[in-house]
Amino acid sequence: MNLLNNSGTAVKSPGEGASVKEWLQWLEAIHPTEIDMGLDRVLVVLRRLFPKKPSARIITVAGTNGKGSTVATLERQLLAAGRSTGAYTSPHLQNYNERVRINGTNVSDEALVSAFETVEEARGRVSLTYFEFGTLAAFVALDQAGVKDWVLEVGLGGRLDAVNVLDADYAIITSIDIDHIGFLGDNREVIGFEKAGILRPGIPAVCADPVPPSSVLQQAAAQKVDFRLTGRDYRLEPRADEPEVIDLVVPEGRIALPAGPLPIESVAAATVMAVQLLPDASLERLEEAAKAVTLPGRFERLGSEPLVIADVGHNPHAARWLAAKLYELKQQRGGRIVAVYAALGDKDIEGVVLAMNPVVDHWCLAGLDVPRGLSVKELEARVGEVAGADVSVTIAEALEGAKGRAARPEDCVVAFGSFFTVAEARALLLGSAP
Repeated sequence: MNLLNNSGTAVKSPGEGASVKEWLQWLEAIHPTEIDMGLDRVLVVLRRLFPKKPSARIITVAGTNGKGSTVATLERQLLAAGRSTGAYTSPHLQNYNERVRINGTNVSDEALVSAFETVEEARGRVSLTYFEFGTLAAFVALDQAGVKDWVLEVGLGGRLDAVNVLDADYAIITSIDIDHIGFLGDNREVIGFEKAGILRPGIPAVCADPVPPSSVLQQAAAQKVDFRLTGRDYRLEPRADEPEVIDLVVPEGRIALPAGPLPIESVAAATVMAVQLLPDASLERLEEAAKAVTLPGRFERLGSEPLVIADVGHNPHAARWLAAKLYELKQQRGGRIVAVYAALGDKDIEGVVLAMNPVVDHWCLAGLDVPRGLSVKELEARVGEVAGADVSVTIAEALEGAKGRAARPEDCVVAFGSFFTVAEARALLLGSAP
């Protein structure tokens, strides 16, 4: 089917034999806006694709930060217990196929194209955004693979996100903080209301936020959700003699979890959910699965002498977590922290810098040549007074400058600010194609 793009020009849909790249290029052109909150259009197509709800268990994960870590941990634990499992996350770093995993492996091009074709056939004249189309395609791919557990990450918010067209059987809310103000609101109560939109009457759910907004608690109570809260229903206890281990204490016993590199709150929430989903699994099996989880772009080490770390943190809440991890690192190994920072224009740049500035010894600012990306001049204007502040037009130049001039062998270079920043840094440092 042909649709009109933003300029009114007809855009021909990919035909038989089209590649994933061709499908993605088409998806980028078919809807007038990148983000178009609401479920009406998606529901129409969902009902054509799935007249009945999929038979799989649906576990939906929402939150400001830590969703990807939660999904990855729970996915690993389910697989370790012998459950066939699919996962849907966004955005991707290097390859779109990363968004859909079947039994721990990225979906194949063939399966992805088949899912795109199925959604396109069902869509008719309904206009879908890139994310909405991709979300429905993920559902199709998971269904065609026949996996029994679907772990789904919300893209933005919760209540009006495309993922939420499927009723969750289980839910996890990770953290609640300020981000996407233009879509979700500018305070935790309003944002919490949006996140809690993934809850359904009577379902089991876990909340990792240590101080959840009253809007979340009220919705959980109103729907009689079996809500497990950190500090009340489970707790985390650091080990004084083993700083790399934190004990998760649940009614069923103790589970030793790794203190990093992933956010411990997310790992713990996933594990609490896994205990409910896998009543016959030993706590030791869940523990071992949690220890084996890695996630690209989350405090990921990409080089040494100087140490290079990449992190996708892009809002003040994530920046505070990153700053705390960098402070621990600085205490352990000495040396300075050199930050390579590039960001999107709709983010709270000032809040991120405020969180990171106490631990950063030298800044290397870079432009980000993507939609909504800030040029280095725009970024420099918003950052204000920071330590050092070399400026580069590109991330490649900033990384080269940080590694070659600003940082010494004992220092640490951290590349952060967005998924785009980390994707480019990984491509440059690991030689992987973006």
